[in-house]
Formats: sequence, structure tokens, C-alpha cells
Amino acid sequence: MTTEGFRFEEIDVSRPHPARIYDYLLGGKDNYEVDRQAGEKLVAAAPEARIGLRANRAFLQRAVRHVVAHGIRQILDIGTGLPTAPNVHETAQETAPDTRVVYVDNDPIVRAHADALLSKAGATSIVQADVRDVRSILDHPDVRRVLDFDEPVGVFLVAVLHFLTDADRPREVVATLRDALPSGSFLVLSHATGDFADRTDAQAVYNRATAGLNLRPYAEIEPFFDGFGLVEPGLVQVPFWRPDMPPPARYREIGIYAGVGRKD
Repeated sequence: MTTEGFRFEEIDVSRPHPARIYDYLLGGKDNYEVDRQAGEKLVAAAPEARIGLRANRAFLQRAVRHVVAHGIRQILDIGTGLPTAPNVHETAQETAPDTRVVYVDNDPIVRAHADALLSKAGATSIVQADVRDVRSILDHPDVRRVLDFDEPVGVFLVAVLHFLTDADRPREVVATLRDALPSGSFLVLSHATGDFADRTDAQAVYNRATAGLNLRPYAEIEPFFDGFGLVEPGLVQVPFWRPDMPPPARYREIGIYAGVGRKD
């Protein structure tokens, strides 16, 4: 059986998927009962989870506007997750209609929904690939068709690296991306942490999903920006990166760092 361009058997509905949990907690409908159950367990373990994920999504939109305001017209969004309006290309193209965007995710459901969404967006593409094999992303013909790596690119790794274990060498992944970028490019990154509250129980929810959650402290997240100059206010809790509204409830417990760096 096929659904929207992929075989149903490609989808693991026996375990929750991080993209679908995220979708559920943001109020989306592209999720299964196993994802909804995991989302509720996550909120029970970390009551600020919904607020934190929404704050992370708002950071993404602010960061898109920031890089576009600084001349970026190409965006590589890795680990994009299920489409949630406004999407990266919609936010970018509000300011700069000529902005080109490539979305990357390893979930076939994400690919199918993004394909449908992007059918009218010629300057935008979706690639199914895994950040662990970052060279396959950089060398993918659809990535190369849309993006010109001789010109600055905004690379987005928003809420994705914490699904990589240390054995997956996330710093090497980011370094490979950095080395492929010309000067003037941006890195936009957010990452879960246990610095503000004990979230061992929240980790356990993801450890039963298709990708485990690897909480890292500030001292292990900041080095992802090696080779980039951090934009003010630096690496901070996600609601405090250039906020455009008052902080949300329970903001002190939100365990997500966020930052934007520019390659000089």
C-alpha cells in the first residue's frame, strides 16, 4: 500500500517519532496514537514541554527573519519536521521572495507532507536524508540544484542535534557543514539541555521512541559554534534569543538553548 508517494510499511507506527510528537504538542494532526501517548507522557514528565516547543518554533521564525535581513537568500533546514505554518520558506519569502529553501528530514511522512506543501513553491525542495550522513545531504542533487554553495547559506539545525548520540559525532557533523559554507553564512541551532531542571523522565519518553533524547549542558553545546561568531545575545535559553514578546509561563524551566552564529 502507498500513501502520498510512500509505502505505508516505511512508517514505524509501533514507536513514537520525534517529529510526530513535536507535531502533536504544537497542535498538529499529522501524528498517531502512539505519538499522542508519548506527548502526554512527556508533558507529565516535563510540564513546560509544550511551552518550550512553541518557544523553539518562535525562535526558528525570528532566526529566519534575522538571517534574511542580513542578506541570506538560501536556507538549508535540516531536521525540519512536519510542516507547521508559517513554514521557513513562507517566513523568509515574506521579506525576500527570492529566498530558496531546501528542507531535509529522515521521516517519509515529513517528505510526503512537504512534497504536497511545496508543489507550488518552485524555489523550494524537500530531501529525505539523515543528518548523521551529512555528506549525502551536501552532495544531494536536489540540494545542489536549489542552493549555490559559492554564496552564503543559512543552515538550520533546530532541535535536531539532541537526537544524535556522542557516537554519531555531532560536532563532526556541524564541522562538515561549516567547512562547506562560504563566509557570511549562518548557523542557526537549538538544543535540549538538563541545565535548568532534571529531565531524566522526559529523556525516558524519547528513549522509547525512534530516536533517543541526548541532553547536553551549555559547555557541550557552545562548541557547535566553533568557526562561527555568535550573534548577540549569544547562546541563551530559547525564549531569550531576541524576543519579540514577553517570556512565556514556566520560562525558567525551558530546557532548550538557542543561538545563531555567522561564519566570518
